Amino acid sequence: MRVLLLAGTGEARALAGRLAADPSCEVISSLAGRTAAPEPPPGRVRVGGFGGPDGLTAWLRAERVDAVIDATHPFAALMTASAVVAAERTGVPLLVLRRPGWTAREGDDWRRVPSLRAAAANLPGERVFLTTGRKNLAAFAGDARRWFLVRSVDPPEPPVPPRMEAVLARGPFSVDDELELMRGHAVDTLVTKDSGGAMTAAKLTAARTLGLPVVMVDRPPAPEGVPVAGSVDEAVDWLSAQG
Repeated sequence: MRVLLLAGTGEARALAGRLAADPSCEVISSLAGRTAAPEPPPGRVRVGGFGGPDGLTAWLRAERVDAVIDATHPFAALMTASAVVAAERTGVPLLVLRRPGWTAREGDDWRRVPSLRAAAANLPGERVFLTTGRKNLAAFAGDARRWFLVRSVDPPEPPVPPRMEAVLARGPFSVDDELELMRGHAVDTLVTKDSGGAMTAAKLTAARTLGLPVVMVDRPPAPEGVPVAGSVDEAVDWLSAQG
């Protein structure tokens, strides 16, 4: 079985390892190429976009793909939408692999918002730690009053806030790392997207420890009519049922 794995998450890497070890399966992991020098997952890898639904449809047919698993970031809505259209056109089975979102705990001060624009309009503090990704800063670029701390693997892309400091670093980060960063920069607000998962949750623990408000951007809804798996094991079970 030839499987296209739309990758870019820890779950995608783990799933690629499981599938690459199965002699009855050929896995092709597709990376968007937005991060410089990403660590390639096991198996065959392609880098770059497909050219929207039309390009992905043509690619699936040319490569004779038997199944598609969308394990992209929960906020990669455009890629997921393209996968849904291409799967419908080709009749190739599609699964969306999405880790569960985060749940607030006692002591958390979360303010949920539906979008980055809504987050920018509802900032409670003056020194804001943005962990929304280097390509998602435009919503905050018009705020000349607040100071922003931005952390990303690669340099942020404009437009960016006029009062901003960028920290280039690759996670995962420990709670102690996050506490040191937030304290050292006198952060009073955290803005993040509800990506879910343990690898990036330390910042939430640090914010709880420091009593900081968290502006949490809700993830886009999963596509209707498409099966969704919440774990790598569930994705493997789904793929076995397709064979």
